[in-house]
Amino acid sequence: MAILRGGKRIGGFDVRIGIPRDRSLDNVQGDVRLKQRAGGNPDSTMGRIQAYVNEAEGFARKARYYIEFNLPNGVGENLFGTSDNDTVFSNEVTDETRGFALSKDLRATQIANAKRVQAFCSAVDMPSREIVTKEVKHNGPVRKIAYDAQFADITATFYTDKFLRERSYFELWQKAAYSTTSFNFNYYNDYVTPVNILQLGNYASQNERDDVTYAVKLFDCFPKTIGAVSYSHDTNQVQTFTVTFSFRHWVNYFIDEADNVSLLGQKEFNVPTVKYGGLFGGLFSKLPPELRRAGRDVLNDIRRRVPIGPISGGRVFPPFRIPPLNI
Repeated sequence: MAILRGGKRIGGFDVRIGIPRDRSLDNVQGDVRLKQRAGGNPDSTMGRIQAYVNEAEGFARKARYYIEFNLPNGVGENLFGTSDNDTVFSNEVTDETRGFALSKDLRATQIANAKRVQAFCSAVDMPSREIVTKEVKHNGPVRKIAYDAQFADITATFYTDKFLRERSYFELWQKAAYSTTSFNFNYYNDYVTPVNILQLGNYASQNERDDVTYAVKLFDCFPKTIGAVSYSHDTNQVQTFTVTFSFRHWVNYFIDEADNVSLLGQKEFNVPTVKYGGLFGGLFSKLPPELRRAGRDVLNDIRRRVPIGPISGGRVFPPFRIPPLNI
């Protein structure tokens, strides 16, 4: 309990200042006792399980993920004249390009809507991989010899706004492959693009910040099926739709990094793009304990209202850092 306490409402925030009786709570975040993790008998089964959980800083969570994609090239500008030094392009639509998504339209849509679409992904599957085998018998039991790998399509679910811009994003992507007027199909490289699916987790050593703990890259991906949008007077839930993606193959960003299998489970690439504490972190450390506590309460209120971004020091939002592929 404080010896003296007073408060005032400033700009919608309750600011309270008090003089504490002692300073035992001045540096709660730095108290080493709070950083100790509960342990158990390492010789017991439950003790070993608990030790493994503590070492990994918890389990992966289904709701901690992010998906990243960019629209493909589409139909580019049409070459209509060249000289020795210059190449002249035109955006005019020809009979060959009519009905396909043009590169300029795809680029504009990517800039305007990509982050919203990625943030509105409410569910997605990590891709599977099946090793195809053939039974060979020479002597004794058969041997199953691996000869191919198969990759099943994945499905993602998206929330959508009242304009269905998220659905239109994928409809335009499909138009890079299929003309809605001539019913022709485009070249493969004009409608496929990589997609990243990221498992996120927070780290005690990084003040519980979100960052990448596992990541896969899907090659030659495109939306094979855009699901139906269902309507009903029996419910007023947020509208969603599904997209099924086809792709050629996928790789693990960590274990497919050349000669760096040991990076799996390490934090070398898990460096947040925003420093802890945000804009006010350095300022609060210079204040007296009484004002520091009052300011921290105000900042926590801001974090609850705006939990993401460098100003409040909230959780890190993409782009995330992932190790470069060396393939």
